[in-house]
Amino acid sequence: MKKSLLSVLVAGLFSLPAMAFEPFAVKDIRIEGVQRTEAGTVFSYLPVKVGDTLTEEKAAESIKALFATGFFKDVRVEVEQDVMVIVLHERPAIAAVNFVGLKEFDKDVILKALKETGIAEGRIFDRALLDRAEQELKRQYLTRGKYAVNITTTVTPLERNRVGINLNFDEGEAAKIKQINIVGAKAFSDKELLALFELTTPGWFTWYSKNDQYSKQKLSADLEKLKSFYLDQGYLEFNVESTQVSISPDKQDVYITANVSEGERYQVSSVKLAGDFKMTEDELKKLVVLKAGDIFSRQRLNDSTKAISDRLGKEGYAFANVNAVPEVDKDKRLVAFTIFIDPGKRVYVRRINITGNTKTRDEVVRREMRQMEGGWFDGDKLTASKQRIDRLGYFTDVAIETPAVQGTADQLDVNVNVVEKPTGNLMLGLGTSSTDRVILSGAISQNNFMGSGNAVSIQVNSAKTYRTYVFSYTNPYFTQDGVSQGFDVYHRTTNTESTAIAYYTSASTGGGLRFGFPISEKQSIGVGVGIDSTRINTYDASPQYYKDYVKNFGSTNLSLPLTFNWVNDGKDSYFFPTKGTYQKASLEVTAPGGDLKYYRASYQLQHFIPLNKRFTLMLNGEYGQADGLGGSDLPFFKNFYAGGVSSVRGYKASSLGPIYLDTTTGSEYRIGGNRRLVGNAELLWGLPGMEKSFRMGLFFDVGQVYGQGQKLSVTDMRYSTGLSAAWISPIGPLKFSYGIPLNSTGADKKETFQFQLGTTF
Repeated sequence: MKKSLLSVLVAGLFSLPAMAFEPFAVKDIRIEGVQRTEAGTVFSYLPVKVGDTLTEEKAAESIKALFATGFFKDVRVEVEQDVMVIVLHERPAIAAVNFVGLKEFDKDVILKALKETGIAEGRIFDRALLDRAEQELKRQYLTRGKYAVNITTTVTPLERNRVGINLNFDEGEAAKIKQINIVGAKAFSDKELLALFELTTPGWFTWYSKNDQYSKQKLSADLEKLKSFYLDQGYLEFNVESTQVSISPDKQDVYITANVSEGERYQVSSVKLAGDFKMTEDELKKLVVLKAGDIFSRQRLNDSTKAISDRLGKEGYAFANVNAVPEVDKDKRLVAFTIFIDPGKRVYVRRINITGNTKTRDEVVRREMRQMEGGWFDGDKLTASKQRIDRLGYFTDVAIETPAVQGTADQLDVNVNVVEKPTGNLMLGLGTSSTDRVILSGAISQNNFMGSGNAVSIQVNSAKTYRTYVFSYTNPYFTQDGVSQGFDVYHRTTNTESTAIAYYTSASTGGGLRFGFPISEKQSIGVGVGIDSTRINTYDASPQYYKDYVKNFGSTNLSLPLTFNWVNDGKDSYFFPTKGTYQKASLEVTAPGGDLKYYRASYQLQHFIPLNKRFTLMLNGEYGQADGLGGSDLPFFKNFYAGGVSSVRGYKASSLGPIYLDTTTGSEYRIGGNRRLVGNAELLWGLPGMEKSFRMGLFFDVGQVYGQGQKLSVTDMRYSTGLSAAWISPIGPLKFSYGIPLNSTGADKKETFQFQLGTTF
């Protein structure tokens, strides 16, 4: 049986059939040579169907179409008695992809990247795709500073037309920056300029930060910092003329050179305002921080234009255009600025749209908005709205956009898009601290109960020293104007046997109703009323002071505590603040009708000062005072204590203050006092890449507790210094410190290393 054959080996020969044939009507199409590919798949790519007239052109087109699928490495068209025969030779399939010597990258990450390029188990093998993937892998290694990497690819044929791919990695060592040179700098020293750079030569922490490895992106950012520094110092014409990056022959050392032109230093001759002010010129001039006679600073100029733009935004001019135009006198090295102000039209908010809240009710988000629909646009109110929504803790991200309303010049919409996160929590945990060796804890909480914004929680803490069982409920918007309401029911036990406190045990059961009243964006007042029943047990080792109290007032006491507090929270973050001030004043006093009569008052002032983008200085001061009322003594279990990881570090928890000497055993115990004074100063910084979860600190603590009739004296204060760390870990907040007492006495109980795990701080 005679056959006519068309065979094509390369794409350039598609139009050149090996043998000619007369056109004919195709009675049937037969597929030969396929093992994995379904015949239907082949038919779907063929431009010829049964009944069509097959010509040389259509045969060549069929071959080209099947080659284009990438499934086959050889395609032939044969003609047999008006039957079109497609003879195929399939490309092999990838059976497995294996790695040898891969350390720098995670295996799963590489597999995913290869899959995106077409190299994966079960895919059709294409050598060109593999070569492309190999080059991309090398490029990724270069971004990690491993210029000596060598990747060897081996393709092994397997049965059933399959191949195995092996990638052998010889990663080598990462090249390190040997030297950074700034050529042309005269006004400032190399040390001062290189301190601006993130890239650096190897040092103590570069094993973690990798800043001793060259990165094109980091170098660009560093050069921009260098330019900003010079512009802020008056060098208006500063320019980075060129950069050179070279690597040593052994590919281990990188040399970076930046050639700069400093130019002359300029002084500001005048700053004028021009345009449509929409308010008094004097009011706008107060916002300009760059004055005549100052050395030019781009940062201060930008701050001035931004302040004017923000001020106009506060009046509803959302699209104000504020630009500073310089006039340079090169001979006198002076520069004058004219700030042109175009406020545009005053705009108001047409509609506030909330999206992304699939569980949280719209009203929960809307009630945090300080920008109202129908009102003039106010940039400050919009910023405050975003911060309030973010502080709810219900969302991982809050984004606000203000698009103009099409067809109008004086309207915009506010689009609030939130990304919800789970607000319920079921936690069973094991915690430890330097005071309680083992803490079994559990909590069920829902901070956004059924999307209402209300919080419900049940907490259990089984620490040996302080055991707690609490049920709490809070409605943050008990009234529409933001009055909160909540209640708590609790049972707490105390056992001081393993602490520095004199030995006693207690059990308290009670509850309370509380209300909060906002008085400003940052300030609130809280009031509460409760009932508490406390049972006290003393022992032979207990101080006579404790025993006398129980004898005079009984082992079980009922009290009706009233609580008042004022909070002014201006911190920019709950866990890791970098700026702002926090103040809290609180008072607990018993109401008539109870067995106990006392008051406890305290005040805390905390201030966070950003020193630069990396370091923050925290200053904290606390004072507490308590006493009995109506001739009654202050209950000893209401005394203040100090010492430990949350007050004066380096001293054992609750170990500062008056001492009780057990004459029987000769042991010394702390009994607390009615006044407490604590101060802390701490330099804080975050680790690169972990700023929101891990922070270090260098601290100086001071504090003491004073008893009845004891005079406050600076000489009695205890001081300590050391290092601290705080980490929001996957198993809960962790805080630890290494403290060194500076003026301890033989009677003090010292504890150098202290930590807490599983408790909130």
